[in-house]
Amino acid sequence: MPRNVLRRARQYHLGELSEDGAGRDPIQLFLRWFAEAKKARFLEPEAFALATASREGRPSVRFVLLKHCDERGFGFFTHYGSRKGRELAENPWGALAVHWDKLERQVRIEGRVELASSAESDEYFRSRLLVSRLGTWASRQSSVLRGRAVLERRLENARRRFLDEDVPRPPNWGGYRLVPERIEFWQGRANRLHDRLLFTRRARGGWKRQRLSP
Repeated sequence: MPRNVLRRARQYHLGELSEDGAGRDPIQLFLRWFAEAKKARFLEPEAFALATASREGRPSVRFVLLKHCDERGFGFFTHYGSRKGRELAENPWGALAVHWDKLERQVRIEGRVELASSAESDEYFRSRLLVSRLGTWASRQSSVLRGRAVLERRLENARRRFLDEDVPRPPNWGGYRLVPERIEFWQGRANRLHDRLLFTRRARGGWKRQRLSP
């Protein structure tokens, strides 16, 4: 049998996830884990893989930066005309996943994705650095470029266009919110007997909590 060069014997030992420790509210548990990830000095603890699918069910995945989380859901921002934006217009369901390896933790989130309000998108856009706001005008996300020079020229055009005024939010850019129906928390444990707790939203409100086999 050929040797598997990717194989690595690793033991997980940093923590546990009990029902008492998790509580009944997955949003509060997520916020607690996210705070601990920030404290652990990850480079980008807010970087999540976002999976979407076309109308035909063909999946795609990429990383996005999570910008807010509350009882309403998990928010991120992008161009409406990007591949993910087009797919969400056709099929408004998505999934988020994060792996905080230094804490031996994963979180998986699934649900329907809706557009954030114009006011929410405007507020966040105003908070961005000037170079980021100008870059949003320069990029036609996911479209084919003839070369890097085209992008640089668009950025310079945006600088000249908004030289003496505030940079407004482009009409093709804004926020999305994934409204969770399922949230799963994974904590690595010894002997691959990992802790997995799944929270499923109840139709009448609240959450159902179940332990899954590793």
